Amino acid sequence: MFNLGSDVTESFQITDLDRRILELLQRDASTSMADLADSVGSSSATCWRRIRALEEAGILGPQIRLVDPHKVGRKMDVFCQVRMKSQDAETRAGFKRAVELEPTIVTAYSISGEWDYLLHLLVRDMADFEDILMRRVLEHEAVAATNTIFALSRVKYATEVPV
Repeated sequence: MFNLGSDVTESFQITDLDRRILELLQRDASTSMADLADSVGSSSATCWRRIRALEEAGILGPQIRLVDPHKVGRKMDVFCQVRMKSQDAETRAGFKRAVELEPTIVTAYSISGEWDYLLHLLVRDMADFEDILMRRVLEHEAVAATNTIFALSRVKYATEVPV
């Protein structure tokens, strides 16, 4: 995972060439070095060096392939707000560990306001969600309450970070 707030990242200067490389790699990480170099108007060697520098700075993470959740049976996007019983470090750490172990929770945020966490789950169906909510989330000793939001449809989905 990315090290957000890393000292290396803060001192790294992103050039216009880096921005063009990042934009293209976010769309298709399988692009050949020759095609990438041609698209950004640089040499393959320069592109390779810039990519390595971006990786070392923690700006570029591992190459991945995106999976269509619907095609693997994950047809429901569910957002679950969680309120904790306590805010002490040990309780938060235990909850975070439990969240990391649950594969259907694809994203989790610590948030401000009335709720403490926002979880995004990709589940098969309502029964799948009910099982996760009842047996994994609500049974966790740190959880005081939850509120669930069911997505009717995905209006926008982007994996690209604006650079």
